[in-house]
Amino acid sequence: MMFDTFTATAEPSAQFQALQTRLKTLWRSPDEFDARNCQVLIVPSLSLDQSELQKIAGVHYYEERLLFSLARLRNPHTRLIYVTSQPLHPSIIDYYLELLPGIPSSHARDRLDLFATYDASHKPLTQKLLERPRLLEKIRDSLETERAYMVCFNSTPLERELALQLGIPLLALDPDLLHWGTKSGSRQIFAECGVPHPDGSELVHTADDLAEVAADLWERQPHLKRIVIKLDQGFSGEGNALLDLRSFAEAAPPSGSRSTRVKQLGQALRQLRFQCKSETWEYFEQKIHGLGAIAEAFIEGEQKRSPSVQGHINPLGEVEMLSTHDQVLGGPDGQIFLGCSFPADADYRLRIQAMGSAIGQCLAQKGALERYGVDFVAVYQPDQSPNWELQAIEINLRKGGTTHPFMALKLLTNGQYNAKDGLFYTRRGQAKFYRASDNLHKPAYRGLLPSDLMDIIVSDRLHFNSIEGVGAAFHLMGCLSEYGKLGLTSIGNSPAQAEEIYAQVVESLDRAT
Repeated sequence: MMFDTFTATAEPSAQFQALQTRLKTLWRSPDEFDARNCQVLIVPSLSLDQSELQKIAGVHYYEERLLFSLARLRNPHTRLIYVTSQPLHPSIIDYYLELLPGIPSSHARDRLDLFATYDASHKPLTQKLLERPRLLEKIRDSLETERAYMVCFNSTPLERELALQLGIPLLALDPDLLHWGTKSGSRQIFAECGVPHPDGSELVHTADDLAEVAADLWERQPHLKRIVIKLDQGFSGEGNALLDLRSFAEAAPPSGSRSTRVKQLGQALRQLRFQCKSETWEYFEQKIHGLGAIAEAFIEGEQKRSPSVQGHINPLGEVEMLSTHDQVLGGPDGQIFLGCSFPADADYRLRIQAMGSAIGQCLAQKGALERYGVDFVAVYQPDQSPNWELQAIEINLRKGGTTHPFMALKLLTNGQYNAKDGLFYTRRGQAKFYRASDNLHKPAYRGLLPSDLMDIIVSDRLHFNSIEGVGAAFHLMGCLSEYGKLGLTSIGNSPAQAEEIYAQVVESLDRAT
């Protein structure tokens, strides 16, 4: 059974809305010391288009990315229930619990319950849970429903249904608002907020219509060299493709007829440059019919970066800025997310934070909840002031690639983000920086177990040192043996130190393998 994230559903039930009202009294910031009894159910399901997700190596291990939520166990009256498709290796759990500052790991472990569906199929974890009523009953029995709420990676009708069946509220976006996190919905928000963004098209669902809107865009922007075609619900840039206009300049406006231009663009769509190596036009066209797609001006530039901002909307409707990053992108044309560094460059970090705050306020007014991220493109313009020209390109209404590195930083240092300068400080006033990646990925690393990783890193004294407040923290460790892929966050007292630790970890792993 293939799940479509945005399948039309009826209006949320009154029961769901009643459950959601509990969040205002149940929710506390993870930074607060909460003396009340509280239970948090964590369902790290990637409830996105499953065929798109299969383009990512080892994606079924990405359920481990929310393990930094175990930081909530610092509150001695908090109990966590963490659910995965396959059981987590005990050494992975031990690793995270040992990182918890200020509380014995055994005390935290006693307040952690683990459940698994024992199902590795290509379905969202939430769907697997809904298909297992006996397992759901066990989870329900472990909950005090009046004191519990649910946390997820991204919210869809599946997560809403799970919350209803368990009788607990969902600390996440109402699925009826998912449109605002699509490529087309993002463009609407940018326009409402007056945030600069590339010229582009409305959402279409056929290749013929895509050729028409691409022609409209080209006619508005005759200087365009490339157009990026985006599936409305792409993930990590894997749903993007480039249409190169330079290969048929004779059709460039204003020369040539409109009909000829549309015809040539329609033919050119079949020669798209895909960001995913396994993608084909035939498969991509099916996705256009199912998910819809937009055409957007590709932003050119000799010196170009991809910063992002991350914010949070709490159940009281308050917007808090969490972080800024410069993203590390890869793939054929720099469209695929590989990692990030914190914070974003000082030349523009406060500008993207201000735009991110305005977008967050707009989302909050529409009823959005929990984390959101906004991606930008920054192009250096030496003859302008300010030198970096910024364009917003998409909103993610979910946890993303920049979420878990920042959670790791908070977990390990117990510090705070300062929105006034965009830096993160420990309680002693030491600024912290990091370099992170989901894609430390080499064939030679295959066969390494989590315990092997720890042996290598501890031997070279690269693990996170809580006294000095620097070192490396890892995630996606379950992915290492099968795929040779690992997540890494290297924390330092300067950007240079964070980069140096990152390079030392890679060198250490390379030498050991």
